Amino acid sequence: MKIRTNGIDIHYEIEGSGPWLTLSHSLACNLHMWDPQMPLLTRNFRVLRFDTRGHGQSSAPLGDYTLEQMADDVKGLLDALEIKQTHWAGLSMGGMIGQTFALKYPGVFQSMVLADTTSRRHADAEKLWGERIRIAREQGMGALVEGTLARWFTEPYRKSQVETMARVGNDIRATPVAGYVGCCLAISRIDLTARLKEIDCPTLVIVGDQDAGTPPEMAREIHAHLRGSELKVIPSASHLSNVEQSAAFNDALTAFFKHVVH
Repeated sequence: MKIRTNGIDIHYEIEGSGPWLTLSHSLACNLHMWDPQMPLLTRNFRVLRFDTRGHGQSSAPLGDYTLEQMADDVKGLLDALEIKQTHWAGLSMGGMIGQTFALKYPGVFQSMVLADTTSRRHADAEKLWGERIRIAREQGMGALVEGTLARWFTEPYRKSQVETMARVGNDIRATPVAGYVGCCLAISRIDLTARLKEIDCPTLVIVGDQDAGTPPEMAREIHAHLRGSELKVIPSASHLSNVEQSAAFNDALTAFFKHVVH
């Protein structure tokens, strides 16, 4: 299903019943990144998941994107579906979009899960993201697959889960270059830490203990600035902790939602 909003087509799926829960995926993934969580979440929620601008079956316009623009994409999607309030779970880029949205549209999110994400740019963000953008433009997304998988998953997991590596690798390869570049430019400029105190909704911050891209200290920083938030560090997990340690991730979600969903 697709909705036209904010100048693009957004592809989305809805499953389950209960209060709304909106899921937002990582860079170079698509809505299927959340497949390991769906059997659990659809028992208690009406789950909306979507392909972010530049990814999956959503539009991938050329040019720079911004996190604010991507938050507006979400607002347009929610408005079109007449969703006034929703719980939110975002991983990596999805967590950054969630923070941006919560600041711009207070009162819409009933709770947030911010997984393997950050509220501020790396000191060397320009160089880091600039190099990935250059490779994507010059060599295509295929050239980024191996390095990305190495950052996203621990070595033992990569070696033992060959099928998962092939599937996730195909998702990276299938991401439009324009979408990847646009989103890289957006997330490389994030600078929200000082404003997190303005957000007032229950939040669970999750991070894999071996996440090199958005390491545990970044999760601790979000936790320290978001009043009333909880922090869960997942052992033996890197960046896509929801995939690598799906049972532990799902347990963390279950415990959190027990307190916040009435």
